[in-house]
Amino acid sequence: MNEQLKQLFNTPTIEMKNIIIILSTIALLPSCDSKQKNKKLTYQNIVILSDLSSRIDNKPQKDTDEIHKIVQYFKNECVKPGEKIGDKSSICFSSFSDKVIATIDLEKIKDLGEKQQFINSTGKFKNNGLNYKIQDFEDRVKNSYLKVRNKGLDLISILNEKIENEPILKKDTYLTDGVDTTYVNYDNNVYIFTDGYLEYLNKSINNQFYFGNSEIQKIRQYCKANNVDITTALDKNNLLCLKPTKNDKNQFINLHILETHERDKNDKLQTYKYPTGQRDNEILEAVWRKWAIESGFKSFEWKKY
Repeated sequence: MNEQLKQLFNTPTIEMKNIIIILSTIALLPSCDSKQKNKKLTYQNIVILSDLSSRIDNKPQKDTDEIHKIVQYFKNECVKPGEKIGDKSSICFSSFSDKVIATIDLEKIKDLGEKQQFINSTGKFKNNGLNYKIQDFEDRVKNSYLKVRNKGLDLISILNEKIENEPILKKDTYLTDGVDTTYVNYDNNVYIFTDGYLEYLNKSINNQFYFGNSEIQKIRQYCKANNVDITTALDKNNLLCLKPTKNDKNQFINLHILETHERDKNDKLQTYKYPTGQRDNEILEAVWRKWAIESGFKSFEWKKY
């Protein structure tokens, strides 16, 4: 009898076996509440800077058409009214001689409901939402092109100062509740509208970032004398280059140089003074590109007029 009772208690029933299996399986599963969930969101920070120089009067002005394309990209590809929720992208415009002339910054609208009303131009933002702000933005840009002219700007020095001292860049950040984390990243795109020539007054006092016709001609002569291309000439002779500007913030900037000119091109005859490989715009692009890379910018784009 004792042996029968002992065997009974030492031999699990089918039901007991099933319970043990279920409990063991549950113990092995990770808890849904404790599992960390990370999310990455990327927004655009678009900064438009124009030299508003005399180049605008030398050729038919195309800047505002290009700026319109950038603004439409901001609206339709970044913000996406009616499709996207909670966007934090921003766009601003200024000249090199001014602070911000026009800006739209969605990050400043903290309440999600109000933000969506603004983006979709509904509710209390029906007449003062994104559509209105975009039109106002472009009106301010056009007005600046009509009224402002800057002569002889030390463009790179001013650009360096803006990057270093003005709040034109946005930094990556994150939000967390102790378990889940949302990483908020920004693509900082700086668009500079200029002819590409770096000419300013008082070169005799400070020529650090001056690059005009005489500097272009030196590179052209070096290439001919040594039978090398522009890139090789710049790599071999640092005296032909712009001095790079080291700044920890440059690594976060995609730099775009737009609407650069070609003074050695006859627009009427569609002819060039110099052959391919020796033209002004080719030399300027190579000089700017080398400076941007050595200065640590994230990326570089050059667009010809």
